[in-house]
Amino acid sequence: MNPIWFTAAVHHRRSVDPSGGECDAPRMTGHADPAGPRRVLFLQGPISPFFARLGAALMARGHAVHRINLCLGDRLIWPHPATDFRGRPDAWPAFIDCFLDRHAITDLVLLGEQRGYHQVAIAAAATRGIRVCVTDYGYFRPDWITLERDALGGGSRFPRDPGAIRRLAEGLPDADLTPRFADDFGRQARWEVVYQLASLLPWPFPHYRRFLLHHPIPSLLGNGWRLIREGAERRAGVALLASLRSKSFWLFGMQMETDFSIRAYSTWPDMEAPIATVLASFARAAPAQDHLLVKVHPLDPGLKRWDRRVARLAAAAGLAGRVHLAWAGPLDAMMQEARGVLTVNSTLGLRAVELGVPIKGMGQAVWDVAGLAHRGPLDAWWHEAAAPEPALRRAFLAALQATTQARGAFFVEQGLTLAVAAAVEKLETGRLGVPDAFAEIRR
Repeated sequence: MNPIWFTAAVHHRRSVDPSGGECDAPRMTGHADPAGPRRVLFLQGPISPFFARLGAALMARGHAVHRINLCLGDRLIWPHPATDFRGRPDAWPAFIDCFLDRHAITDLVLLGEQRGYHQVAIAAAATRGIRVCVTDYGYFRPDWITLERDALGGGSRFPRDPGAIRRLAEGLPDADLTPRFADDFGRQARWEVVYQLASLLPWPFPHYRRFLLHHPIPSLLGNGWRLIREGAERRAGVALLASLRSKSFWLFGMQMETDFSIRAYSTWPDMEAPIATVLASFARAAPAQDHLLVKVHPLDPGLKRWDRRVARLAAAAGLAGRVHLAWAGPLDAMMQEARGVLTVNSTLGLRAVELGVPIKGMGQAVWDVAGLAHRGPLDAWWHEAAAPEPALRRAFLAALQATTQARGAFFVEQGLTLAVAAAVEKLETGRLGVPDAFAEIRR
């Protein structure tokens, strides 16, 4: 186990008045000398060493670094001095207002702009001119991370207008789509387990409100069971794909129901509703001989028996025998051999664009651009699906990678080193996301 788990818990930190209290700090703005030191506040980030190492790198370069811990898991992965917020959620707005003013914060860095605590902090930052850096796994996988201003995915500032995308890509080299290294899934799983179990403890954060839809213990157990069955699930997926090769079929790529992009950037409350909508349209408008393959997300814990649920939905739509479910399998091959791919707003859609495969989104997504994705009604999709326009595809991939991505990863050493260096450069220079002249906020 990385020693950070043990050192962080006993490192010097300053506790706070859990009520939030009154703030006597003057109202400040986040504007600072662009060439001078930044004053950076970290909130919750990836469950990895990334934020701790980025904080250390910024401090070494003379920047002021602050951290607010919201739960015990946050403490365990942050070995530097920090402030604990142990109050009730209704005290958080006053507390974060005071903190931003007291420390004259210039930059707010976090993962998951739709988490409740983060939404409040981002709103407070916006009124003060504080720059918000949102990070997550890369739009390009497996060895990129995303660094954007204000929001990701459906809320990204990246333009959706094809003309703006082409102008943004002028002079840029083609996107680099060759993986250089893979992330460490075993390390990721260990950090996740320790973080989530620690955050269940009522001490010393009795009022912490988790952002997860499901309780962590069933989810961890479900993922453990899927890990045990990984080989069997993959073999079943390979066999299912082989049986579909002689048929005309479409692919629906599921997302995790805990994915905030489902709730924030679509009209769907869960995954069952869009699946039912797709099946109804498929029964009504797709060619009668076609089949539909539903692919479960690899990190779905299986708390819902999707095989049984999808079978019931298919039978209700009169599609028995034409709808199939794969828990695992060769995703790229499935996409390339399907007539087209549907998803709500997963980065699966971006992968379809990379592969030149017809794609339709059912929510807001950075890749949902006319000329790349089908923008018409769902019933028309089954007859109008078309591959992305080659020239626009090249421009989109080049511009998206150059403005929102950094080579790196959260759990493997080579990736961490690259990710930290890139994040430091973007925070220091302000070159974060697309230039304002091209920005089109989608919320």
